[in-house]
Amino acid sequence: MEDVVILEKVYGDRSGFDKLHRKLRSLLGDLEVEWKLSATTKNWVKVSLSGEDEEISANLVRDEFGEVPHSLKNVEMGKTYRGRFIDLGKVGYGAYVDIGIFKPKPKDALIPLYYLKRTFGDKPVRQMIREFGWVDNLPIEVEVTDVEFGAREVELAFSDAQLKRIKEWLSDGYDKLFITGTISEKVEEALIKTGHGRDVKRMEELGLMETLLVLKRGTQAPGIIKAIGPHLKGAVFGAIKFE
Repeated sequence: MEDVVILEKVYGDRSGFDKLHRKLRSLLGDLEVEWKLSATTKNWVKVSLSGEDEEISANLVRDEFGEVPHSLKNVEMGKTYRGRFIDLGKVGYGAYVDIGIFKPKPKDALIPLYYLKRTFGDKPVRQMIREFGWVDNLPIEVEVTDVEFGAREVELAFSDAQLKRIKEWLSDGYDKLFITGTISEKVEEALIKTGHGRDVKRMEELGLMETLLVLKRGTQAPGIIKAIGPHLKGAVFGAIKFE
């Protein structure tokens, strides 16, 4: 059996498992392999593969979805990783990101306050989180800037590509919603049910269970949250709002 812990999480309404099964059928449907999905440490998804083609299937899964680093010793300075915000707002000295470090024990990495202030201006972390629409589990791309193996500490910065995206989100004048904890198909259903599909300029899948809605000019994020929120049990909303 081959196990791959991929760079996706399933949580919230757990609809991501069904969506992931569909993706795997499309990816592996012609191979002699069976798979099982399970949530492992901190809701990362483990794909367990067995059968004649399990090795080639595991490689295809890694290529398609990526794989967590597992161990601190695999984390490299200057390398880019895909992680998720975690425990946002619980501390004032930065923002924690889960990049999938399980050994020697589960460990989150830190985007430190001095970097955030240098990048976004001298404001408290909790104010940034609120204004930028950041929510737990939002996928982000980060670069490792420091690793202290003895102290088991990892510091991060946003990758150049991620930083460019964040700054575009904050400057283009369109209200935005980040929705985590349900699949994009359910978000679309909620928009159609409430008649608000016409208010969305663009929908973007950021991850298996994370969706970005860019709203049309004149459409305000709080109103859309109020309308579709009751149809998306288990979902969490973050908003970028322009006056």
